[in-house]
Amino acid sequence: MLKKIIWFAVLCTLLFLLLPTSLSAPKILNVFKLTDEPDVIVRGTSGSALTVDISFGDSALENWIAKMEAPYPLLFVDIGWAKRFPDSIEHIQKKNIPVALLGEKGVVYEDNPALIDKHLKEFQLIFNNKPLWFRTRDEVFPKVLQETLWKQEVNTLGSTVRWKGGKLPSVIKGEILSVALERKGQAKLEDIDRLIESREFHSVEDVLFATNAKTKKIPE
Repeated sequence: MLKKIIWFAVLCTLLFLLLPTSLSAPKILNVFKLTDEPDVIVRGTSGSALTVDISFGDSALENWIAKMEAPYPLLFVDIGWAKRFPDSIEHIQKKNIPVALLGEKGVVYEDNPALIDKHLKEFQLIFNNKPLWFRTRDEVFPKVLQETLWKQEVNTLGSTVRWKGGKLPSVIKGEILSVALERKGQAKLEDIDRLIESREFHSVEDVLFATNAKTKKIPE
């Protein structure tokens, strides 16, 4: 009887200690789904995160990826590009660079809602995992697309600032910056390098949950 009383007391103590933590924790359904309903994430709480949309690139991009050093940006990869450049994909996987799925323009999924399922399956075949993040190349997310991704436990990530090169953007607390490497795009690899030097970047997850993220001011 005494042992039962002791175990009950220990259990009550543990529940008392853990209860405040559980009540104050953010509302996250599981490690994959970061929102409790379909929504687009465009900003975190602290620090800066860099994301790069890749739908175009050749040997220069492959060399850039091979020489990339941590902390890595989150790479949004177009399926067509991934199929054309398996060597770049091999570099990404060997270096454990975080990668996500870059889709078509938003209107494409509005006209053909089933297309997202095809793209998710193709991504999984290439990277052996379902993507944690998805972005359309114009950052337009129709409601039907948001709902499908939410059910698939894939998070929809937009950006705070879409940078196309030129003058460096001002630092915004919790910012998620996106730069697109496109066939007719304005941003070049050297622009991304310049942006990387402008401030301290952290992972998207660190910026969302404010885990010791700091930024540096851009010199005038």
